[in-house]
Amino acid sequence: MPRRSPVVWRSFFSVLLLVSLAGCGRFAVRPNEKEHLADRTMRFDGDQQEIAAEEHVLESREGSAGGRGTGAGGCGCN
Repeated sequence: MPRRSPVVWRSFFSVLLLVSLAGCGRFAVRPNEKEHLADRTMRFDGDQQEIAAEEHVLESREGSAGGRGTGAGGCGCN
């Protein structure tokens, strides 16, 4: 099998570099497309019934209840 010349390898890597850089294009989201990103399904908090079910399972597993909305550390001092 004959060896390829350095020119062939250089051109191969140049084409590979150009193709990879072309695939990394960055574009901004237009203002009229932002409404799709602000959809309710894109929020992290999710469904309220699902959250309540997960908290119930956590309370049953850990043997504790409440303390979700407070800012204290559990010592009673705010």
